[in-house]
Parts: sequence; C-alpha cells; structure tokens
Amino acid sequence: MSTAERPEDIAAFREIQDNKGRVYRVGETDRDILGFNRKLMVYLPWIAMMAISVSEYAYGSAEDTLSEAHGWTQSNTFWILSVWVFFQAGIAFPAGWLREKGILTARRAMLTGAGLCLIGFLALSHLDDVFAAICGFGVIGGLGSGLVYATCINMVGKWFPERRGAKTGFVNGGFAYGSLPFIFIFNYWFDTGNYHGVLDFIGVYVLAVVAICGWFFKDPPKNWWPAHIDPLTFGGNAKSAKGLAKNPPAVRQYTPKEAIRSGMLPLMWLSLVLTAGVSIFGISFQVDYAKEVGFGPLVAASSMGIMSVINGIGRAIVGWLSDFWGRKMTLVFVIVVLGLAQFGVIWAGNIRNEWLFLFFAFLSGFGGGAFYPMFAALTPDYFGENFNATNYGLVYSGKLVSGLFGGGLGSMVVDDWGYDGAYALAGGISMLAAAVALLLRQPGRPRVRDIAPNPQPISREAV
Repeated sequence: MSTAERPEDIAAFREIQDNKGRVYRVGETDRDILGFNRKLMVYLPWIAMMAISVSEYAYGSAEDTLSEAHGWTQSNTFWILSVWVFFQAGIAFPAGWLREKGILTARRAMLTGAGLCLIGFLALSHLDDVFAAICGFGVIGGLGSGLVYATCINMVGKWFPERRGAKTGFVNGGFAYGSLPFIFIFNYWFDTGNYHGVLDFIGVYVLAVVAICGWFFKDPPKNWWPAHIDPLTFGGNAKSAKGLAKNPPAVRQYTPKEAIRSGMLPLMWLSLVLTAGVSIFGISFQVDYAKEVGFGPLVAASSMGIMSVINGIGRAIVGWLSDFWGRKMTLVFVIVVLGLAQFGVIWAGNIRNEWLFLFFAFLSGFGGGAFYPMFAALTPDYFGENFNATNYGLVYSGKLVSGLFGGGLGSMVVDDWGYDGAYALAGGISMLAAAVALLLRQPGRPRVRDIAPNPQPISREAV
C-alpha cells in the first residue's frame, strides 16, 4: 500500500481498482479531509437551498403586487421569471467546468452567488423599467441562484457516493419548501406600501445565509470513497450495500464528451427539459388558475403553499426510496404522477371543488419537484463523480429551455387555449417525458440482471 505525501498530519490513503478498471481512493475519513463530520455537507447545502428557494417558488405569489407597483403587465412578470430560470439553469455547466479546472472553488462559488442574489432582489425592488428588472433579477439574480444550486447539489453527491439518493433528495427538497413563509407573506402582507422593505430584507437574508453556509464548503479529493464501505464488495454497511446493489456505481469516470457519446446524457437532458417545463408551468400558473375559477385567496395561497411543501418533501422521500427501488423506475413513476396531476387540476377546477383542487396541487407539487434529485443522483450513478459538476451542469441546462416554454410560452398558450387547454398540454408532455426516461440505462451495464450483487475484483493494486 502506498500513502499520500507524507506530512504526518495528512492521512494515508490507497487507490484500488474494481473489475471494470474504476479507481477508488480509500483510507481517508471525512474528518481527515474536512476536520468535521461530512453530515455537515448535507445540512449546510440544505439551509442554503432553502434560502434561495424564495426566488422561484414564491415569485408567483408576488406577481400581482409587483405588477401594480412597477406598472408591469402579467406577461412582463412571467418573462422576468422565465429569464431567471434560463440563467439559473444556464450557469450550471460553466460553473461546473470552472470548478473542475480548479479556477472556482466551492466556497468562492457560494460567496459569489450570495452577492448576486442580493443584487437580484434589490433590482426587483427598485427598478421600474422591465428590461432593467430582467437584467437585475432575471440575469444577475438567476446567475447567483444557479451558482448556489449547482454547488450545493454537486457537493452532496461527492461526499455521499454510496447513498446519494437520500442525501441529494433531502438537500434538493430545501429548494422548494424553504419558500413557504414567503408565499404567505407575499399573499397576505406584501403590497405597494411595503414592497421595497420586504424585498430588500429578503435580499439581505439570502446573502447572509448563503455566505455563512458557503464558507465551510470543501470538495473531497478525486475518486474519494468512504473508508467504512468496501467499493468492491459493497460490504461494511447493510443499508449502503442495499442501495449500491440497486444503484451500482458508474463503471468508470466519464468526461462530458464521453457522457454525451454514450447517448444517455442527451436522453437525460431531453427528459428533464420536458418534465421541468411542466413543473415550471405549474409554479407559474397555480395561484392564477385558482383565482380564475373563483377560489378565494386562502385556497390560492394554500395551493401554492401545499405545492412548495410537498414539492420539497417529495424530493426527500423519493430520493430515499430510490436507494432501494432503483433510480430509473422511481424517476418514471414521479413523472407519470406529475402528468396525471395536470389533468386532475383541470377536473377540480371545472367542478369548482376546492378540496379536490388542493389534492391535485399536492400531487403536482410532489411530481413537480421529486424528479430533480433523481436526475442529480442518476448523473454520477451513470458517469461517476470526478466530472459530475460538468456532467450534471449539462443535464440541468435543460431547465433553461424549460423556463422558456414553461413560463413565457406557457402564458401564450393560456391566452390562446385557456387554462384547460394549457394544463391538458402539460399533462401530455409529462407522459412523453416518462417514455423518454424509460430508455435510460447505465453505460457499461446494459441490463440490470447482468449486474452481480457482489462483484469480484480483477485487480486490487495500491497506487
């Protein structure tokens, strides 16, 4: 066995290979690298994700006041959110590339994102010109939120390669239910007399929370694997062994070009484009549709509140279940639920049943969020951890396309076809996304039944 460079304060490690030639770096504990338990790399990203969730999930509840205060039309406010989504998703790939090149550390990404989020909220608060607000909140604020989001998700996947489904789902959930207090604030206490103070306060709040959390962020070394889990036999922890048997590690570390050539990354991208478009449509129009069919402000606010809470809790639950069910079939199940919920919303609205409407808001919230951690976990499952920031950045970039047809183009469909036609189209798109997801398979492991539960190593050479 060889060791790392030998200052006495550096822990020894060794690199071993499995029968596919994949290398695992074992021997160093999380405390050796971080100085504290790696669980903190779950809780800190979770808190930061809750902080930035207000930008997307509470925005729809603030639109009426923003329109009145700044003199914007409904279409103006929808396009501001659509541009925000475009840049929030679009920064994931370049940020991942910069991080993997060592140009941008995780801490620096978080601190930069925190500052940009503050600028976004100040722009939304003080700029009446629509174009200026799009540049301030949509572009700058979107870039800031995207830096934070991508860094948090990649951080969890790198520190928990043996149980990334549950951990990724938990962190990802914060991006939805963290907005709940602000949804009710925007529906009940946000008006043209106080909007400056409220938005300025939110900007400072996001800055402080994200910056404090991000200060402690640090990536593990390349190929790092937890010392208490044998990567060759999956022995050492029964719970982790079950999850690894259902979701075995990638057969090797795929570069972005190799991941694209495998054909699986483009399929992931397409499925995410379709599913996220439906999810964003629901976020953008849920409150407006509730008001359109005559439901009161409590039901309108509660429907969005339920959507955000279940959206977040669903991410955590599905992430945990995927460690035992398998991530691909869990993903397909979630997308189908999202599609069925769109048709249910139409039904509940047509018969003017408030409780039924809230139930389908529940289902829509569940399906509209739970697919995100599935894609976040599938990417390193299929392509490895070493290039995950870039590979997941490519997959997640599909959301920038989704933002255009889910928000801005969605408003055009509502204008032309009405809410019933728009929700029916959204349901059909979800079913198409589920069909695309069925085609996914792990590169190098064409059939699940070919995977041995306890693979034997060909070589176990220390490097």
